Amino acid sequence: MDTWVWLACIVFAASLLQTSTGYGFSIVGTPFLLLLYPAQSAIQINIILSLCLSAFMMFRVGKEVDKRLLGKLIAGSIAGLAAGLFVYLYADIRFIKLAVGGLILLLTVLLLSQRTMRQTSRRDYAVGGVSGLLTSSIGVPGPPLLLYFASTGMDKAILRSTTLAYYLFVYSVSLVLQIGFGGTSLDAWTDSLVALPPLLAGILFGQLCFRWISPGLFKIITYVILLFTGGYLFVTSL
Repeated sequence: MDTWVWLACIVFAASLLQTSTGYGFSIVGTPFLLLLYPAQSAIQINIILSLCLSAFMMFRVGKEVDKRLLGKLIAGSIAGLAAGLFVYLYADIRFIKLAVGGLILLLTVLLLSQRTMRQTSRRDYAVGGVSGLLTSSIGVPGPPLLLYFASTGMDKAILRSTTLAYYLFVYSVSLVLQIGFGGTSLDAWTDSLVALPPLLAGILFGQLCFRWISPGLFKIITYVILLFTGGYLFVTSL
């Protein structure tokens, strides 16, 4: 029962952040889920709930999707999804957390230095590939997208809806690959079902918060999320 209470708190906070900013559910949720569950169960619970959140949100913000950008991200993710499955099945989870945490911290420092990046098709494909790899390996597609689009200054409404549509694809494919090659557990699905009410509550509150987040505050939230997640993953893998 204590596990379910902590699960509800984690899911509510992560879904509130995801809905209000377009990012945050996996970035914030996965590190804490790894404290409650074995690695593969935590990753699958995160993916199942992320799918539910993305599907629900797409009914409300689907019209804002940048379809050309979405196509590039999906195309780029194909190879990354396959590579990430290999990591999910065979790699040491501590090494994965260390590498991802260090990368997030490094790139966040670059963002804080006010460096900007021009958006190009090649970079769109590359970011999709890296994000796909992180999704099927540890269930966290957000950092590459967040870092890339924050540095390009993309409109937050387009950013939120396009990434949600992309998440629907990469989470669905990742879940199928993981179950097909690595199996699943009844607990992962039972606990995901238990977490649905706090997930929906976080979505509703997040929708209200989204209207009041200015571009400046959006950037601050972005940096805080990245620094926290990168530092947490790095420290807990040592």
